[in-house]
Amino acid sequence: MIGFGISLGFYSEEQALEAIQFKALGLLLGMMIIVAILEPSGFFQYAAIKAGHLSRGNPWRLVLLLGAGTALVSLFFNNITTVVLVGPITIMIAELIAINPIPILMAQALLSDTADVGTSVGDPASVLVASASGYSFTDFLTHAMPIVLVAAFVTLLMLRFLFSKELSKDSGDPELVMKLDAEEALQDPITARRVMIILLIVIILFIVQRPLNISSEVIALCGAAAALVWIRPNVREVLHRVDWAVLLFFVGLFVMVGGLEAAGVFDPIAGALTKLGYANPRLLGVVIIWVVAALSALVDNVPVTIVMISLLTGLAAAGVNVRALWWAVIFGAGFGGNATSIGSGANILVVSLSKKTHTPITSQLWSRRGLPVAIATCVVGSILFFIFYPWLSR
Repeated sequence: MIGFGISLGFYSEEQALEAIQFKALGLLLGMMIIVAILEPSGFFQYAAIKAGHLSRGNPWRLVLLLGAGTALVSLFFNNITTVVLVGPITIMIAELIAINPIPILMAQALLSDTADVGTSVGDPASVLVASASGYSFTDFLTHAMPIVLVAAFVTLLMLRFLFSKELSKDSGDPELVMKLDAEEALQDPITARRVMIILLIVIILFIVQRPLNISSEVIALCGAAAALVWIRPNVREVLHRVDWAVLLFFVGLFVMVGGLEAAGVFDPIAGALTKLGYANPRLLGVVIIWVVAALSALVDNVPVTIVMISLLTGLAAAGVNVRALWWAVIFGAGFGGNATSIGSGANILVVSLSKKTHTPITSQLWSRRGLPVAIATCVVGSILFFIFYPWLSR
C-alpha cells in the first residue's frame, strides 16, 4: 500500500506511520504480557475445575458457571486465550459426567463475544475504539457495560431455550467431577497470586486513570513490567507466548486503512453518513450497529472497527456529534460476531475443539444456535441505544 501510494502521490511513509495507533498496540502488548505470565501457572484450569465442583455435574449450572466465568475473564484478557486454556477442561468435565459439551463450549464463545466489549481492554475492537475516541476504562463501565450486561442476560436466556433438549438430560455420575483435583491443576500458585494482585492494581488504575491523567497503554505496560520484575519468569518464554502475529496484523491493517482513507475511498460513504448524522444521529447509530454486526459475522471485527474509526473520525471533523456512535461500533462488533462460526477467533477455536468430541459443531449448527443469539442481542442493543442515546452522547 505504501509503495502504491508513493508511486501515485496520495500516500507517504510519514502518513503510514501516523495511521498506526501505537497507543492501542501498547495496551494490547501490556495485557498480552500479563496473560503470558499467568498462562503456565494453571490458573485458568484451576478456575474451570472449581466451576465444575460448584455445578455438581448439573448441565445448566455448568453453562452458567463456565460460560459466565469465561465471559468474566474475557473482560480483561483475550477470549481466545481463555477458551484455549479452559476449552479442553470443559470437554473433559462434560465427558466425565456423560453430557453433551456443545452447549457449554458455545456458551463460552457466545458469552465472551458478547461481554468482552464491556471494558476498554477486553476485546481488540474495544481497545481500538478506546484509543481513537479517548474514552477511559470508566467510560466503558458506565456507558457500555450496562447494555452489555443486558445483552449477556438475553444470551443466557436464548441458550437455555435453544439448548433445552441437551440441558434437560441427566448427567451420568456427578461425583466424578468432584474427584478432579483443582489444586493439582494450579501448578504455580505463587505466580497466579502475584499476577492477580498486579491485575487488580491495574484495574484500579484504569478506573482512576482520568483524575491521575495516566493513559491506558502506560498502565498496561507498567503492569506488565511490574509482573516481569516481581515474578521473574523466563522472559524468552513469555515473549514467545505473546501473539506477535496479531500485533503485526493490526499494524498492517492500520497502514492499509490509512492508505484507503488517503486515496479518498471512504469519502462517498462518509458523505452519506454525514447527511444521516445531521438529520437523525440516533437512527445512524442503529444503522451502524447492524452494519458492523453483519460485517463482523463475515470477517473478524478488527478490520471492520478500524474502517469505522476512520469514518467516524471524518464525521467528527465534519461537525457531527459522534460520541454515541463509538458505542454503536462497539455493540455491533461484539454482538455480530456470534452470528457465524467464523465471526470471532473464539468461535473458530470452539469449533476446532469440538472436533475432538462425538458431536462436532458444524456451520449449520452454529447458524441455528448462534445466529438467533446475534439477532436478539443486536435488537436489544439497538433498542437500548435508541432509548439511552442522550446518556451515550455525553
